[in-house]
Amino acid sequence: MIVLLAEPLAPGGDVRASTVAGAGGQAGNVAAWTAELGADARCIAKRGDDPAGELVARELEGRGVDLVGPVGEGATGVVISIVDAGDRALASDRGVAPSFAPEELDARWVACDVLHLSGYALLREPIAATALLAARLARGQGARVSVDVAAWTEIRSFGPVRFRELLDELAPDVLFATEAEWELLGGAYLTAPVGVLKRGARGCTVFTEDAKLDFAAVDADVVDPTGAGDALAAGFLVGGSLEEAARRGLDAAARCVANIGSLP
Repeated sequence: MIVLLAEPLAPGGDVRASTVAGAGGQAGNVAAWTAELGADARCIAKRGDDPAGELVARELEGRGVDLVGPVGEGATGVVISIVDAGDRALASDRGVAPSFAPEELDARWVACDVLHLSGYALLREPIAATALLAARLARGQGARVSVDVAAWTEIRSFGPVRFRELLDELAPDVLFATEAEWELLGGAYLTAPVGVLKRGARGCTVFTEDAKLDFAAVDADVVDPTGAGDALAAGFLVGGSLEEAARRGLDAAARCVANIGSLP
């Protein structure tokens, strides 16, 4: 749920806003943008047996995303994104998503070129064990693994050292992080063949073992930054050289911020 404020919130009062409801979340956003950019996309997630779950399924499938995963009793996760003056703050209710257990994972779902894992999937059990299993199964079928380390506030509560240990176990081929997340985890410590540091309006920096490449953001009229980092990740992962991947990702991010909502 996107809430685009026309004026700052007033405690105890009422202010005008524009709202958009639909599918989203990190996994759904990346999958939808991947499909928009011409690649095959599958979203693996647990959702509830409620109207929100039906909405998510209908919208993602309508955008060409193959949505798989268990449907459980309870509520589908809901994220509220409050957008004000070109910035956004999230309030998340993950619903049944963290209860995704390893025995509910089908190995056929991770037959892919790239398995992209949301960092949120590493912060709770049993979904963290499921994410680790998915990475092992995907790699066994020849896939690369990428991770977006997710919100710095969540990592701070979870424990940066514990989170880095999980990253070490996953050994991602590509690692995405914002500047706040990079700093919290100790950027120099983070090791992956390719690291993508998301810098918002200042573009991104791509790190490899022997190179550091800076890419400027694509000019855009910023309406809503929700999901821009996921659009960037989708564009980067579709393929090509590092330069092509970064430019494609930044183009997708610019398209994302120019509209209300996190999907194409």
